[in-house]
Amino acid sequence: MSGPPERNEIPVVAGEGTSKTRDDLQIDRKGFHPDDSISSRLDFLSEVVRLLPAGVTVQDEQGNFVLVNVAAAAQFNVQACDIVDVASGAPFRSRELDDRRNVACRVLQSAKTRVSEELIRTDHATKAYLTTHEPVLISNRKLVLSSSVDISRQKAVEEKLFRCAYYDGLTGLPTRRVIEEHANSLIRDGDDSVRFAVAFLDIDNFKHINDYYGHASGDGLLVEVARRLGLGLRATDMLSRISGDEFLLLLNPVQSDVEVADYVEFLLQRLKAPFFIDGSELFASASIGVSIYPDHGDSYEVLRQNADTAMYRIKNETKGAAAIFNSGMQREALARMEIEQSLRLAILDRRFCCAFQPKVDIKTSQIKGIEALVRLRDDEGIIQAPGTFIDLAVELGLIDELTHLVLAEIMRSIDLIDDTFGAGAGISINVAAKQAGNVAFMTSFARALEKTGCPARFMVEVTEDAFVAKTRFQAEILPILRRLGVGISIDDFGTGCSSLSALADITADEIKIDRSFIVDIHKRPRSQGILKAIESLSDALGMTVIAEGVETFEELAYLQAATRIRYAQGFYFSEPVFLEELQPGGWTVSDARKSPVSRLVEESRPAYSRANRHRR
Repeated sequence: MSGPPERNEIPVVAGEGTSKTRDDLQIDRKGFHPDDSISSRLDFLSEVVRLLPAGVTVQDEQGNFVLVNVAAAAQFNVQACDIVDVASGAPFRSRELDDRRNVACRVLQSAKTRVSEELIRTDHATKAYLTTHEPVLISNRKLVLSSSVDISRQKAVEEKLFRCAYYDGLTGLPTRRVIEEHANSLIRDGDDSVRFAVAFLDIDNFKHINDYYGHASGDGLLVEVARRLGLGLRATDMLSRISGDEFLLLLNPVQSDVEVADYVEFLLQRLKAPFFIDGSELFASASIGVSIYPDHGDSYEVLRQNADTAMYRIKNETKGAAAIFNSGMQREALARMEIEQSLRLAILDRRFCCAFQPKVDIKTSQIKGIEALVRLRDDEGIIQAPGTFIDLAVELGLIDELTHLVLAEIMRSIDLIDDTFGAGAGISINVAAKQAGNVAFMTSFARALEKTGCPARFMVEVTEDAFVAKTRFQAEILPILRRLGVGISIDDFGTGCSSLSALADITADEIKIDRSFIVDIHKRPRSQGILKAIESLSDALGMTVIAEGVETFEELAYLQAATRIRYAQGFYFSEPVFLEELQPGGWTVSDARKSPVSRLVEESRPAYSRANRHRR
């Protein structure tokens, strides 16, 4: 054969007098002595191929192996001679070798290079190889030259990255992305008969479980919840963990709302059984909201949002229950969104204002102090009661900024406040229970109080939940406030986690008895007994007692005649007074009660309601 070799044609033997290629000459110079025989050169090249770290095989047109190097034999966990010596067409000892024979035949038929991944199982492990099958012509023989590289480690890394991206590392459940794609594929590829449900599940009070038992137990609970939810699911259903304590369940197919409701109720009952985590018996419940395709949305995102809306509706009402989405919930969600947006804009535009309600000495009618109450002016300038925005501000994480705004508003008007109520009047500011347990916020708020130059004038009012449930408030925050001289008041006492034994452990300067104990106190002997018990214990502990929400002369007369309570607060003395209404030159209870405006407000005031109360 004259001329250069054709593509994929390799001259195996170069006899004397035959011209050598440039590569042949380089091999002569660098790898062989000029006097070496052709046989020794072939032995050398054969040994190189035999010891290559990559698996190399050569197969003929029938797929029979004519060459197998050491790495390839190890790859198949078979001796090389046991591969080469197999008779033409006879089965091999392993399925993988039979597959390799079939591949070789197809490569030669197509005359195209083929690259594929091979999984080869041996007695010890399963390994992945990237194999290139190349059709070649050697000495006028059509052969397949295959070379394999072990990519098992690379595949393991890829699998780990895939699991991290698409599966939750704690529970092993698919992530949000997987269930979203699955739902969208059902919508995209299904016909008009497709009907499935999306259930949004949130574990109730999971943060409290984490705080009390620790994060390890919390993680254990999540794993067990995932296990219970997954029991009995059909192959067409899918359960996903989409965030910390939130799960999404896709039920496909479903026939009716009743079927879905029954199954969800079954799940709720299953979750109510105790969990045994790290030697502790834990009880948990969940709130579930459900939306159904196509009734409640034509895309995954709409279905998820509507299920979320239903879940929050039931969570706010009762917890531990389930609800199927309806249009009324959507209207409520839109209204809530409008309030949320207006609340964020109000903070940006500084549309919050302060009103002040005096704490009055019921013996002398003198002012002991004032409580700063935050109010919101809407777009039309109408004052909004705190019941419409305080809880939402806490939920959205806006309450911290709002509390700082109240303090800033007080300090901007401190001279007018002093002229109206007296320079010695203490000033109370409300702090939400959630804030009270937040060391970062309370530390920053303490610094802000210190910067006023008169921190000892301030009283921080915190509901009793902050003392009973938030031990960090007692251990870390109280010492900071005490160092500054800031007073501590227990607000709304008697409506939260209160008990007289708990009161004995609370370090506070003032206790404010909730309005629910004061209303019609002169007609309610049992409330009178409770009031006397609280009064006696508070006296023994050196706490000042304030009766909240005094609204009638009869209530005041009873407090004056039958108790040792010295201070009170409520509409009987004064409605909250806004900054623009403050008048320099002093303020007295008699002035407030003679005011036509105050009298008009008092006479037209609606019945008491905690949602629309005078507090905060």
